Formats: sequence, structure tokens, C-alpha cells
Amino acid sequence: MNHSTFICGRFELTLKRPLVMGIVNVTPDSFSDGAVHFSAEAATRHAHELIAQGADILDIGGESTRPGADPVSEDEELRRIIPVIQNLRDCGKPISIDTFKPTVMRAVLEAGADLINDIYALRMPGALEVVAAHPNCGVCLMHMQGEPKTMQLAPVYDNIANDVSQFLQERKAAAVAAGIAPSRICLDPGYGFGKTVQQNYQLLHEQDRLSGLHSPLLVGLSRKSMIAAITGRSPQERVAGSIAGALAAVNRGAAIIRVHDVEQTVDALKVWAAIEQGEIHGA
Repeated sequence: MNHSTFICGRFELTLKRPLVMGIVNVTPDSFSDGAVHFSAEAATRHAHELIAQGADILDIGGESTRPGADPVSEDEELRRIIPVIQNLRDCGKPISIDTFKPTVMRAVLEAGADLINDIYALRMPGALEVVAAHPNCGVCLMHMQGEPKTMQLAPVYDNIANDVSQFLQERKAAAVAAGIAPSRICLDPGYGFGKTVQQNYQLLHEQDRLSGLHSPLLVGLSRKSMIAAITGRSPQERVAGSIAGALAAVNRGAAIIRVHDVEQTVDALKVWAAIEQGEIHGA
């Protein structure tokens, strides 16, 4: 992993160790924890719990992007997430918003968000311009084949690692051309987004090939169906499998790990770091 920094709104994040992004879903239908935190108050409480458990970044989502999910209007998405941003602006951690709508991006950045996490990699009309107009905000560009509603029907690749790398390189180039500094960009291979189980694991096996993109990699495997395909577990029972995937991703260059189970992932990464570095700090 490149020990550089990532500009993320009000924060300059050092990537000397893998960072943990805690998931805060303000949705009724997310695959793992839909409706669990479906109010500003519940989402805010959950976010503070994740910070106490060691989260470095909070990722707030107001629309589920699971396979087959129904779309949500801009007004409804904003109604869900703006109060949460307002509650968390002074929490001391970067606030990421999981959205692909340019109107929502503009509103959340003006409300105090630090990072736009976009499954469409700023391909929606106007998205590039919105992010470029906010000179310090970070952006995560994710690979996805197809649309969330139908992306898992029949994904096909010539060579998945090459195809994903080429797409991310093209989207990074488009972002830079629009005026977004490379130091503000991280990239997500998009596990589970338009990929079969076999394709997901092949991509993870070859993920270190994405290091040539020269941007921090953000990886989200937490509780996904690719974990269930191996373990046969329900979403809430996929913690161990998710951590195994997270450590494999870190070993292959991931700089940021997006997870539901922050406390367990933080502990696993501490042990991983002690092994990799051959020394223990703060014991």
C-alpha cells in the first residue's frame, strides 16, 4: 500500500495503515441492515457507536444499491440523509455520502459532507462538474457493469482485472480532466456490482494489478453475497467471512475497507499490522 495521503474535504487522511469506513444505511431496504437505522436519530447513534469502535470514515447512504433495488427520488434521499449530516458535521471524522445523483451531491457537499462515494463513477450528467466545483471534497469512483436493478443478470468480461482497471483508469482521467486533483480520488473495484461470484473472487485474487492506477483503493466486501456463496451464512452471520475478505483485500493493496462490523475489523487489522510489521505498538 502506498503511504500517501488522501484529500477528503476538511481532512487530509494519512494512508500509513488501512483505514476503516463504517457503513450507516439510512434506508428501509438495504440487504444487510435495512430499516435498522432508518431515522436520523437512530443513524446518528449508530454513527457515534462506529466512531467509538474505531471507524476512520463514516459512509452514509439514503438509497439501497443492492441488486434489484428500486430507485429513490432525490427529495426522499435528501430527506433521509441531510439531518444525519447536520448531526455529524462536528463528529471529528470525514463524512462520506453514498450517492450518484448530482443534485444530491451538491446539496450534501453544501451541508458539510467531505466525500462523494459514487457507484456510477461520476458518469451521470453534471456529476463531474458538481464535484470539481468543490475543490477539497474527495470522491470514490467505483466500477459497475450495468445498472443496480439488473446488474447481476448476466455480467460478462474478457478479462475482469484488465476490464476493471481500464474502466477505473478512464474514469480517473475524466475526473482529472474536469479539474479534480488526483489527491482527491480513490477507486473502488466494485465487488458485487455486475459480477458473478467467480468473477468477484477472480478480481480479488488479482486485485494487486490495480496498484498501477496510482490511487488509493477502497474495497467493500462486507456481508455481501460473495461471502454467502462460500459460507452459506445469512447477512448478520457473515462477519468472519467478511473479515477474511477484508484482510485479503488489504494484502492486495486496499487502503480503505468499507464495513458494517467496524469493531471486529479494526481488531483484525491491528493483529494483521502487528504480524506484517513484526512489532507491537502501544502494548
